[in-house]
Amino acid sequence: MSQLTYDDSFLLDGKEIRLLSGAMHYFRTVPEYWEDRLLKLKACGFNTVETYVAWNLHEPEEGQFVFEGIADIVRFIKTAEKVGLHVIVRPGPFICAEWEFGGFPYWLLTVPNIKLRCFNQPYLEKVDAYFDVLFERLRPLLSSNGGPIIALQIENEYGSFGNDQKYLQYLRDGIKKRVGNELLFTSDGPEPSMLSGGMIEGIFETVNFGSRAESAFAQLKQYQPNAPLMCMEFWHGWFDHWGEEHHTRSAESVVETLEEILKQNGSVNFYMAHGGTNFGFYNGANHNETDYQPTITSYDYDGLLTESGDVTEKFYAVRKVFEKYVDLPELNLPAPIPKRLFGKVKFTEHAGLLDSLHRISTPQKSEAPLPMEKYGQAYGFIVYETTIKGAYGKQALTVQDIHDRGQVYVNGEYVGIVERNRGCSRLVVELTEEESKLQIIVENMGRINYGPFVVDYKGITEGVRLGNQFLFDWTVYPLPLKDLSSLEFTADEVKENFPYFHKGILTVDKAADTFIDLSEWTKGVVFVNGHHLGRYWEIGPQQTLYVPAPFLQEGENEIILLELHKHHQSVTFVDTPVLGAIPKTP
Repeated sequence: MSQLTYDDSFLLDGKEIRLLSGAMHYFRTVPEYWEDRLLKLKACGFNTVETYVAWNLHEPEEGQFVFEGIADIVRFIKTAEKVGLHVIVRPGPFICAEWEFGGFPYWLLTVPNIKLRCFNQPYLEKVDAYFDVLFERLRPLLSSNGGPIIALQIENEYGSFGNDQKYLQYLRDGIKKRVGNELLFTSDGPEPSMLSGGMIEGIFETVNFGSRAESAFAQLKQYQPNAPLMCMEFWHGWFDHWGEEHHTRSAESVVETLEEILKQNGSVNFYMAHGGTNFGFYNGANHNETDYQPTITSYDYDGLLTESGDVTEKFYAVRKVFEKYVDLPELNLPAPIPKRLFGKVKFTEHAGLLDSLHRISTPQKSEAPLPMEKYGQAYGFIVYETTIKGAYGKQALTVQDIHDRGQVYVNGEYVGIVERNRGCSRLVVELTEEESKLQIIVENMGRINYGPFVVDYKGITEGVRLGNQFLFDWTVYPLPLKDLSSLEFTADEVKENFPYFHKGILTVDKAADTFIDLSEWTKGVVFVNGHHLGRYWEIGPQQTLYVPAPFLQEGENEIILLELHKHHQSVTFVDTPVLGAIPKTP
């Protein structure tokens, strides 16, 4: 039994240890590659791996729990133990992590009288029910039970959000009850308000920063003078929003701050050592008080390992610094995972989304258009349809507070786009017939994962007006796109600015990692053999989507691409990612 304690330094089984940790999220890397990535972190000099736990992955619907496949956290932790790494677990319930809704499951938004991240009984009841199931699986893996988990976090950067000590103490007591005498900690930014708001009596505190380690640690010492120093999130890279430039940070800058941490006898957790991918609809978003900013599919983060697991210049630079402070064996890396250029795949068949609603959705009726959560939908697209009676000529159509992007059609003709940002919530429509069919396709582009606007309903949230008159009597088609097997594809022509599913076949003699080049396409999502790779968008910076080899099989592979606007005849599978193209104007 090896338990982590501390006085002036960390002690593991009574022996002094400096924690050299790297963050890697099991839910952003396919299970087949967990061991490869963990072996590479070990080779770099890390003795610990840290991971968040994504509640929305494990309880996608209330009371329905998932711990298989990419959600098999037990397997991930045991794999870390196998390669010789300790494990730090950050179970939330809120994790931020640039992950959809900060890890919260969408259905929390349907709970009556709920208030998130505070001492609110409806919220805490849901947290407790989830924690009971989660910690039942984690308990055998705790260090006190001979497992690799040496520390667990309470909440996440709470001082950046609130100051509800009653809430934090409730979480502290609940986790203690479930794990016993394990080391618990909090982490916050190195600002007085953040530290005072996020710290809990009797709980070890850490700080998060990317530079100016000396001043950050000095601030921490004012609040916690007699404890080891630890940076729980050393931001040596960063994430990207759509329409931004790709973020990078030089190895020289990283090792300069790392040296500053280690010279003060500090411990460190690299965020992210290996970033991975926001597969499916799981990307999060930010909101800077004026603009909604969805995060891209890649979570490469300019890490020590790339999104596809390759070691970087930064990896080698960090290992050289570690060698000054700890004894490391000779560098021994796993064999590189092959990347293949498979070439072009032609799309020979298509299926119009609006023509396929009856095949891939069960319609629901409501007087007013409601957010998708009210229809029991978590992610994806949703189509709102109603009939306008009256040949009114040109009218202003307003979609109030759309979340997040809508395409509008009147009588089967494309009208334009309404968006959450840039004040684009109003269009002029022309009504020339006594009855006109209005259809609005809305894309949920990721719930906000950080800050004061984290309660983020999706779809049409405040209604639709023609002039000043609200429109009622709607038929609504939820489109989570979990199963596309009922689509009927044809060779018919496609129309620009109408969404179509395109199908093609990629034939391979041997599966290998690859990247699908979408630089000629406009906006949409891609599925490979039913695996949802994520979103693409011409505004960049990301131009390729990562396809891990386990998503492919020898022989034929089905490629389905949902494009919302401009259609092409093919895509190309290449062997090199493009994450840093110059962003385009949408």
